[in-house]
Amino acid sequence: MPQKSEPILNVPAVVAATIGAMVIIHLVRVFVLTSEQDFMVLLEFAFIPERYVVAADSFPGGWGANIWTFVTHAFLHGGALHLGVNMAWLLPFGTAVARRFGPVRFLVFFAVTSAAGAAAHLFTHWGEAVVMIGASGAVSGLMAAATRFAFQRGGPIHLWARADFEAYRVPAAPLIDSLRDGRVMAFVAVWFGLNLLFGIGTVAMPGVDQAIAWQAHIGGFLAGLLLFPLFDPVAAAPGIVNGNIKPPSDPSDH
Repeated sequence: MPQKSEPILNVPAVVAATIGAMVIIHLVRVFVLTSEQDFMVLLEFAFIPERYVVAADSFPGGWGANIWTFVTHAFLHGGALHLGVNMAWLLPFGTAVARRFGPVRFLVFFAVTSAAGAAAHLFTHWGEAVVMIGASGAVSGLMAAATRFAFQRGGPIHLWARADFEAYRVPAAPLIDSLRDGRVMAFVAVWFGLNLLFGIGTVAMPGVDQAIAWQAHIGGFLAGLLLFPLFDPVAAAPGIVNGNIKPPSDPSDH
């Protein structure tokens, strides 16, 4: 019996809920809160490196905010276009990862890569009053995670026209083998190249007037790339290069 294909645009509920939360928060900030109230929301939920060099009660939220802002900053955006850009990237890559991980692993992975992006921002802006908001760090982590399986034989990109559920469950390549895949390396090279251009100010992101927190993008991406095996529920293949499984060098090892 032929397997029933899952529509490519059928967004998992957890991804829709994540985007919905971001949209609702943005609408409340724009249409419900006063400018003073919105400023207090930013002080309590945006990621601000200055928090970590002053007394805990210098910012709303105290010590608790020193922890939760590693994640909550991802649900705040600088404008409708900023939000729209992140949504446009979150939809395809979040969908791919959510179909593979399931909702709980997806949410934890989203939080971890958000925190990794914030940590990279903190490391490169220690003690500065540089407010960081936006889901770009987590989205970068999802993009990195998707590269670990999307290019494999039978994966969602390989079966672009008919990406059913099983396409998201193909064994992932070990990291070293992924980095031997020319398609993966081309994707990574373009991604890092764009972030380098963001960093030197050659390229601006639509809807964002302030400097791009490109270090957070890199932090989230590296976390997604390296931590992927800790979240992946699918057993890894022994070795894959360009979508082909490599046999073990010594059959007796089995």
